[in-house]
Amino acid sequence: MKTSHAALRAVKAFHTAAWFSIEACMVYLLYAGFRGETGRRAAMAAAVVGGETLVFVVNGFRCPLTPLAQRLGDARGSVTDIYLPRWFAHNLPAIHVPLIVLAVALHRRNFRNLRAGQPRPGSRQ
Repeated sequence: MKTSHAALRAVKAFHTAAWFSIEACMVYLLYAGFRGETGRRAAMAAAVVGGETLVFVVNGFRCPLTPLAQRLGDARGSVTDIYLPRWFAHNLPAIHVPLIVLAVALHRRNFRNLRAGQPRPGSRQ
């Protein structure tokens, strides 16, 4: 029983670290989008966020670590309840989707401006 508790804590810690990494990429995408910086770093951050989104969608809009958490003894199979506030963890998709849409819109605008030869937002000419 003690081993599964330690393993469950490890899964939740891994999930939290992955979540923070993905969210850091999301923050960078928004920052770069507002600054008009659409380049290699933004593409790498978008690949991380897009990959995570794809995994979530393919898994039926459920974290793939949930079944593992259940097998390790978590009654609800939650991987976020220890390290994130419950209301926040429950509403992550509703919070994340508008941010993704905003990042896509910002970078789309940046690509259009780049093709049209316009300066990036906030740059001095």
